[in-house]
Parts: sequence; C-alpha cells; structure tokens
Amino acid sequence: MLVSVYLQGADLDLSAAHLSAPAVLSKTESKAIGMLRDETEKRTRIRLESASSSAGPVIAITRERGPAEGYTLKVDGSQVSLAANDARGMLFGIGRLLRELHMRRGSISIDANLNIRTSPKYPLRGHQLGYRPKTNSYDGWSAPVWEQYIRDLAVFGTNAVELIPPRSDDAADSPHFPLPPMQMMIEMSRLLDEYGLDTWIWYPAMDKDYSDPKTVEFALNEWGEVFRKLPRVDAVFVPGGDPGHTQPKFLMALLEKETQALHRYHPQAQMWVSPQSFNREWLDEFLEILNREQPAWLSGVVFGPQVRISLPELRAKVPKRYPIRHYPDITHSLQAQYPVPDWDVAYAVTESREVINPRPLDQAAIFRRTQPYTAGFLTYSEGCNDDVNKFIWSGLGWDPNANVLDILRQYSRYFIGDEYEDSFAQGLLALERNWRGPLATNTGVYTTLEQFQTMERASSPETRLNWRFQQALYRAYYDAYVRRRLLYETALEESAMDRLRDAKSAGAIAAVDRAQEILDRSASMHPAEDWRARIFELAEALFQSIRMQLSVEKYKAISVDRGATLDTVDAPLNSRRWLDQRFAGIRKMENEADRRASIDEILNWTNPGPGGFYDDLGDPAAQPHLVRTADYASDPAFLNSPHVGFGGVGSYRKSFWTSAASLNDEPLRMRYPDLDPRAGYKIRVVYGGDSPRQKLRLVANGSIEIHPFIEKKVPYQPVEFDIPREATRNGELNLAWTREPGQGGNGRGCQVSEIWLIKK
Repeated sequence: MLVSVYLQGADLDLSAAHLSAPAVLSKTESKAIGMLRDETEKRTRIRLESASSSAGPVIAITRERGPAEGYTLKVDGSQVSLAANDARGMLFGIGRLLRELHMRRGSISIDANLNIRTSPKYPLRGHQLGYRPKTNSYDGWSAPVWEQYIRDLAVFGTNAVELIPPRSDDAADSPHFPLPPMQMMIEMSRLLDEYGLDTWIWYPAMDKDYSDPKTVEFALNEWGEVFRKLPRVDAVFVPGGDPGHTQPKFLMALLEKETQALHRYHPQAQMWVSPQSFNREWLDEFLEILNREQPAWLSGVVFGPQVRISLPELRAKVPKRYPIRHYPDITHSLQAQYPVPDWDVAYAVTESREVINPRPLDQAAIFRRTQPYTAGFLTYSEGCNDDVNKFIWSGLGWDPNANVLDILRQYSRYFIGDEYEDSFAQGLLALERNWRGPLATNTGVYTTLEQFQTMERASSPETRLNWRFQQALYRAYYDAYVRRRLLYETALEESAMDRLRDAKSAGAIAAVDRAQEILDRSASMHPAEDWRARIFELAEALFQSIRMQLSVEKYKAISVDRGATLDTVDAPLNSRRWLDQRFAGIRKMENEADRRASIDEILNWTNPGPGGFYDDLGDPAAQPHLVRTADYASDPAFLNSPHVGFGGVGSYRKSFWTSAASLNDEPLRMRYPDLDPRAGYKIRVVYGGDSPRQKLRLVANGSIEIHPFIEKKVPYQPVEFDIPREATRNGELNLAWTREPGQGGNGRGCQVSEIWLIKK
C-alpha cells in the first residue's frame, strides 16, 4: 500500500467541471460513475456532465495497472485525474474523490495539491447488515435506503456486506418490514452485485440435532433454496454458537455437505466457520479436526464474540492454510465482546447495550490490537447505532496508519456538510469522552452538549433532517440529561440518609417517612425538562428519518435492550427502590430498637469496622484491592483482565448493579497488603452480575480454599466466610475467584459486586 502525503493549499474550483470516463464501462464502473454524479448533485445542485470540449476543469477517469482495488488520484493544473487499477479501484477511487471534495450548494472544489496513490492493506473490509426484527433500525429499511447505505460504505472503502437468511434466531416477522425477508435478501444481493461488492451470509446452524440424517437433509434443502434464489453469494459464515449449539464433528460434517449445495449455485463461493460459544472440550475437538483433517472445503476460520481464547492464540492453533477473519462486535456497549471500559453505571442502566455509540478511539485500539492476525473483517452490527464505528473500521482496514481524526473529518464533511468538517468530528470525539471516567465528575458532558447546541442553532433545515446529525444530537442531550439526573438523585439520597440519622431524636418511623418523601421527588420531578423534551423530539425525528426504534411502546422496538433508550431515560440512578423495600420492612417492625438497628444497617452498609476494608468492586474509583493485569490497548476484550460488569438492577441496592468480572477460566483477583498478622479476618461478599446460575469458588494465596464451588444467593445478598489464620499470618492476603472451568457460552459469571474484609 502506498499513500502519498500532500500539503493543503489553494483549491481548484470544479463547479463548472466536466467528467471524462472510458467509453465502455463494466456494471460496477457504471455504478461508480453514477454514484459520483448523484452524490455531488445531491450536495451541490451541480450535475457533472460528460466532457464536451477540452476547455475548463475536467475530472478524468482512466484505467491503469496496479494492486487490486487501488487507484491514483491527483490534481494537475485544471484536471483531476483518477486512474483506477480495476473496477473496484474505480469505485473506491471515486469514493475517495467524493471524500476529498468540498461541496456546498452551487460550489465544488478540491485541494490543488492533492496527490494520492493507494491500495488497501486488508483484502476484506465489511459489515454485517442484517434485515431482521432484532435490529434497532434495519428492519424498517427499504431497498432504496439499503442502496444508499451500501453506497455510503463503499465511499469509505467497504468491499463486503454480510446478509442474514430469512430464518435465524429472530421472530419470523417485524411490524417494520417493507418487504418479506427473502425478497429483501434477494434485493440486497442484487445491489451488492451491481456495486461489485462481496456478498457474505451469516448462516447459523440452529436445528436441534445434526447427527440425525433427517435434520441434515432438511437443512440442505432449506439452505439450498436460499442459495438458489440469490443473485450473488461469495461466502457463507456459520457461527459455532450464539445461536446454534452443535458438536464440532457434526457441525463440520454438515458444512461439508452445505458447501456442496452452495457450489451448485455459486461455484466459487467460500465456507467459513467460527468456534463461538464452544466449551474447552469442543474447542479442542474443533482444532484437532482442523489440524488432523485440514478439510479442503473449508476456506477460513472466523474469530468472533464468545471465543474462549484470544485472537493471537487462535491464529497460532489454526493451520496456516486457513486465513482468519475477524467478526468484531462494534454495536454493543456492555455484555459484549468489546464493552466500554469502566463504563459509569448511570449510563449502563439508561443507555444500556445498544445505544448510539460512536467510539472512534476505542475502535482504533481494538483494530490495531487484533487485525494483524487476520485477513480482514466483517463487523457485527445490529443497527445504525454503530454507524461511526463502521467507518472507522473501513478507513483503518484500508490504511491502518490513518489518523482517526482525519477519518472523522472526512465522515463529517461528506455526510454532514463541508462547514462541519472539524466541529462535528471533534463532537464525535467528545461524545466518546463523555463515557470516560465517573460521570459525576465529568463536567465535559455539558461542554459537549453546548458544542452540539451551537451546531444545532446554526444548522439548516436540511441538516437538521440528517439522521447522522440527529443521532449525535440525541446522544449529546441524553448524556447531559443523565448526568443532571445522577447529580440530582445522588443529592436526594444523601439528603434522605441525613433524615435517617435523625431517627434517634425523631423516631424511626418519622425518619423513614421523611426520607421516603425526599426520595420520591425523583419520580415526579425531572431536572432539565427542556433537555428531556428535546430527547423525545429527536427520538421521533430518528424514527421518521432512519426508522430508529428508540422505544418499545412508541416505535415497536423488539425489546428495551435493543436500543430502546427512550424507555429507560428516567430509570432510577440511586438506591431508591432498594430503600423502598427496606423502609417497608422497617414499618412492619413492632420494636423501636429493631427499627433503629435496621436503619443503622442502611447507614453503615459500607463500614467494615476498625481495621477492615471495603471495596465496591463495580466502581472503578472504589476498588483499591482489585488486581488489574493489562491495559485496554493490549486487552480490549478483557480476556485476561477484570472489567466492570452489569446486572441485577431491579430493586437491588445500587452497589449490586455492578461488579468486577473476569471471563471464562480467568481468575478474578484481589490483594490485601499490610494486614495485621496477629489478627483474624472474615469476608462478607456479594456475588452479583448477570449470570445468577454460575457457581463460584474462592481460594486464598493460591491453595487455601475459602469455599468450594457454590451457587450465588438469589436474590443477591451478602454472605460471610472465615479466613483461615494461615492465609494472613504473613500480613498479606491474595484472593482469587473462578467459575467452573471449561465452560462455553458468553464466558461471564465470575462477578463480584462488593466485599468487606472484616477484622475480628
């Protein structure tokens, strides 16, 4: 790959330019030329016509030989020259030209010193676009919307799209479908073929028993009918799980036969598979099949969510003849392959798993840590909430050394407008910074909103109708509103605690009633009502513009955790619901001493007593004894280091909502130095998280078992265990929790919410 560096200088005015192109064009090249004309006219009202004379500026498109998909783009005097190495090179070269143009109504220009010669680093650069009910927007898109989005991706160098078949782990229908799933799949395959882009299919093997010949026969017929109807199929990817749960020897036997069915209709199409959700035994079996049999029908292996080992480990264990494709989850913020690091719980309970999530710097860190082991990627997406992330991956997939801010500036200039090139790009980075560190102290959240409000006030009606502009505004308002509520509700809880401290003088019941009245204010009084109203307005605008379903009731989202953030905008951000239950129990007590004792327990919840220690393990600011083993850049999937996990919100105390978590067989470790070697200790611990059925074991100093594998107490509650004297006689205690080894699935379960080390 070669990229020439150029210095910004004077612009060449192309407002009166003509277009020169080869007389005979392929289907893909014709689409590329049409894309150039359509997209410039859309933004400028200027239609680039074919050159009628040599006078005036010219955009000259020619062909030359060179690396696949590459091109040369340069300005020479009054001519812009684009020399494409092949048909895709013409498509991507025109995409780069569109990204470099400065386009306003009635005006087109380009930097007069532009000189680029380039080809992509990675041969596969794609995204999954699944037309299915589970997504937060895709199920409402018509064929013209799909074509526009495919164009948008191609402009930034995307060369593959992954489709989903009519039957997956979704409902059979959606209230938003403009076409039946099979018909839309055919339309999307046709569009991809016209643009010369690869068509992949994510095809889960979901039937119960593929050791049964009848099940295999049914699958061969069902898949074969899908293959037969599609104009173009370049590859099929079958996940080993999530969904699907088939032992490798039966799965691989099925896929060998499915490859034969695929080749009847698409002779050159490839078959890929992933070891997702495999337990240790099945992963070993899968790798043994690859190394022993090295099946010729298999084209490659996919590394996706819920793979037990890291990408470097997988690459080392898979025979070199098989390329590895990455399937990174760019769409989810928690309970995901690459969760937001140390995400504030206030965001987790409101914005949740599928929020609008521009994470440009995080995505770049993930890309740079993982991609060298692969031949490329097709990202995992469940809607347009991750739109920015797609373009970061596409840009870096072409040039891994690209500057993230430069990609964002091209994104902003092309999609929002020339005048927003820097301001909107910086705004996207600010949205990512909103998620850094404790929200209560992140005053930059308000600055981010002010910057977007400035852009909003200056924007044209056309810009305000732009769904990408609306998405960023929605997040800016939402983040600021969540912070305002967090501060408000935290203050209410602190005030309520002050009232409980009056129990001795005012009486327990009176103190509880006064505390209850204070806490209840958050249910009826919302701070920043104007921000809240704007959030609802933007949610409606996004449904109208791009069919984003931000509410289950209003927009028929499939569930709250599938992007319906409007439904959680007022979710409690303090322990009000837990306190409601506690207060109800206190009111039922007949003895004042018992009532005061219960109040004291609430007030002294985090107090471990003299010489003791308390860690709120779900709060990065309150986990001084947690052992961290790697930084985010080296372990963005948290396969070897702890991360903040979420679960158990409901009526639990707020400290139960989060946990420190480790994945798969990786221990969760804590270290207590400088203990009193003459003292005895016990621990009180809350086992929380989103996997209540997982059993945990606790060991001290590598060999002293504190407790064997036990089930979590549900509903979650503190449990206590003695620490043997031998574990602390040297003045230091090391604790390690593990879940039962060798399991498959999502790897979660080793999740600890709170721990008290209490000196006896």
